[in-house]
Amino acid sequence: MAPRVPSLLVGAVFLLLGLAAGVARASNEEGDALYALRMRLSDPNGVLQSWDPTLVNPCTWFHVTCDHASRVVRLDLGNSNVSGSIGPEISRLVNLQYLELYRNNLGGEIPKELGKLKNLISLDLYANKLTGRIPKSLSKLSSLRFMRLNNNKLAGSIPGELAKLTNLKVIDLSNNDLCGTIPVDGPFSTFPLRSFENNSRLNGPELQGLVPYDFGC
Repeated sequence: MAPRVPSLLVGAVFLLLGLAAGVARASNEEGDALYALRMRLSDPNGVLQSWDPTLVNPCTWFHVTCDHASRVVRLDLGNSNVSGSIGPEISRLVNLQYLELYRNNLGGEIPKELGKLKNLISLDLYANKLTGRIPKSLSKLSSLRFMRLNNNKLAGSIPGELAKLTNLKVIDLSNNDLCGTIPVDGPFSTFPLRSFENNSRLNGPELQGLVPYDFGC
């Protein structure tokens, strides 16, 4: 008679297999999201050559950092000479903490889906060619500490909802085409005016109760 395998051991094996499968699924979803971004970008310097969708997960790709559980937590493509647009699929990187896409030639609008990245700490999209409005959905990024959107072509008002970002330490919206007034609530009470300079239609701090934040837009 074959020896009986303790049921506790069998259960542990199935639990480990289930956890491994869960990590693999998450990694594959993140890889799919990153590859979708890759397909949106022109990459003349070949910095994305290692982004191979046939690999088990994207943790071996250059410019991608994962945590101990093989979850993507950082994307570093700053100063990479890529062009194209940022698509909504990037919101599937649900564990992302750092999104570094600065100093490129990215155009189009900032997708409102970025507001789903609840773990995001740093959003650096400065020195690109981004257009459209700053999405109100960014006010849902409760962990955000750094938001740098300067040196783009963003227009419209600064969403008053961003005052809800109580953890925000640094914001830079300078050198855009923003209009209206600067919010004064929450963290905005501590930001220097240089964070908003060179927006010719921006009228200075909001006069609460007298002038709405989108005055002049």
